[in-house]
Amino acid sequence: QVQLVESGGGLVQPGGSLRLSCAASGFLFSSYAMSWYRQAPGKERELVASITSGSGSTNYADSVKDRFTISRDNTKRTVYLQMNSLKPEDTAVYYCKVRANRRDYWGQGTQVTVSS
Repeated sequence: QVQLVESGGGLVQPGGSLRLSCAASGFLFSSYAMSWYRQAPGKERELVASITSGSGSTNYADSVKDRFTISRDNTKRTVYLQMNSLKPEDTAVYYCKVRANRRDYWGQGTQVTVSS
């Protein structure tokens, strides 16, 4: 079955960096686009970044452009989110997602807290 396991979250000061990882199993990873979403307390879940299969084209929310970078390693079946210049408003639970078999699969999420 499809499984997504995020890791790498934590507490970081404003201006700091974190790298999130999402390890995937149960599907042909290299053939699917992958996405990172986040959900802050009291807010709806929002798309942060996505990366296609094949060419690995990327797309970002305006709020994270030029600060976050999504990438993938198909040999490791892992998608990454490098987050730089973090701001308090980036505080949220971060989830990776894949759409496969006509449905969305989500990981359990990893907490990112940006605070001094």
